[in-house]
Amino acid sequence: MILMVILLITACTPQPENVTDTAELAPIYPDYTDITIPSNIAPLNFLLRNEAEAIQVTLQGEKENWTIQSDDAHVCFPLKKWHEFLKANQGETIAVSLIALKEGKWVRYPSFQWTISKDKIDSYLSYRLIEPAYEVWNEVEIRERNIENFDEKVLSTHENTNNACMNCHIYGNNSGDLSMFHLRGPNGGSILNRDGQLRKLTLKNQDMISATVYGDFHPSGRFGVFSTNIIIPAFHAFENERFEVYDTASDLVITDFDENRLISSPLIADKGTFETFPTFSPDGKYVYFCTADTVALPEDIEQLKYSLCRIAFDAETKQWGEQVDTLWNAKEMNGSVCHPKISPDGKYLLYTVAAYGTFPIWHRETELQMMNLQTGAIDSLKNVNSNRSETYHSWSSNSRWFVFASKRGDGQYGKPYFCYVDENGQAHKPFVLPQKHPDHYDMTLKSFNIPNLSASPTPFDAKDIGRIFEKIPAEVFQ
Repeated sequence: MILMVILLITACTPQPENVTDTAELAPIYPDYTDITIPSNIAPLNFLLRNEAEAIQVTLQGEKENWTIQSDDAHVCFPLKKWHEFLKANQGETIAVSLIALKEGKWVRYPSFQWTISKDKIDSYLSYRLIEPAYEVWNEVEIRERNIENFDEKVLSTHENTNNACMNCHIYGNNSGDLSMFHLRGPNGGSILNRDGQLRKLTLKNQDMISATVYGDFHPSGRFGVFSTNIIIPAFHAFENERFEVYDTASDLVITDFDENRLISSPLIADKGTFETFPTFSPDGKYVYFCTADTVALPEDIEQLKYSLCRIAFDAETKQWGEQVDTLWNAKEMNGSVCHPKISPDGKYLLYTVAAYGTFPIWHRETELQMMNLQTGAIDSLKNVNSNRSETYHSWSSNSRWFVFASKRGDGQYGKPYFCYVDENGQAHKPFVLPQKHPDHYDMTLKSFNIPNLSASPTPFDAKDIGRIFEKIPAEVFQ
């Protein structure tokens, strides 16, 4: 019976005949043309925007060829065969040929290429699914996706936390055994996961202006570095900006998770400056962060420009350094920097640049830049940026890939894009996270906020978070 069904499906699929060549590019969505992909990525399922009646796709590699047919405008590759094909052709560039049936006629489109890199990407990606606006902040979820297939797990949901606001999930050392996110409001706290042990923490004392907000882990896992921010939302009349968020006060603090201590420094607690978006260097010896001189807000918001700085940290003495170094000067560059992230090998510093401020997701001019920390050279990443906002990025553990959120396309919804950085430091054309159904992004009215890569999955889920939210008191820090 099964064999008969297979034969029937094959017989019903139109076969190409009298094919006509065209110079017109195939209207592929998502755009998976001429890209470099990791050998462990999920199938790059796509569709044609021209309502094709049937499609034949041939993948032509030096070691193996593969032809797949579809009886509509969608192309979905079988998972097992897909990974077998990538494994057989890793390190090679394959040609992708496409023939489509449209209005009863077969048309052959120009082929494009996929280069299958031997450098794998970390297998897990967490992100916050949220409406791209301010009024539904309490209906969010944090999810974790296996990007080698289409499996997805809910790490936390508003349904299990009394609609509490959730700040985004971050990994330490690209590992699911070390991660954290914040739950706000009654019963809230910072949820720390270390080796599967969940703790709820109150990361605030009487000297801090707020609870911790943006942060990162020390490579030891013992410490975290965070900003504390008084955050104000505002609205623009300008089409390019629409919605703004800015700080009226912000400082930095280091947390000692073993001793429940909060460690501050007068160098980065000056009321005349704003400090935010801290991150540790891969060796744990420095904290990189963004800082700006205070201005009158909101009237002078366009003069609020952040520089990129660093300060030392000694994990043995648990002390901040005594000197702040500036790596990217906002006045000289006439811009504002945010979200610095250093590649795990310590070679590259990836960051976002906007015209002003630290909330650039509605700024169309926002782009990624990459600094070579050995030479100081800055790459404007022309192959990566679009005419929409690019930000909220993180590195894969091998420093060959990074993921970022981009509003390219519709300009409304942020989606996770992957970019390959080769051994020469050259960034390649990015591609969006593959989905099981090619029209997934058309049907999903959520932004993928702050995508973060991990080599292993987290050991908890939404039920665990619901339990700790309701029943476990928050630990106090001094």
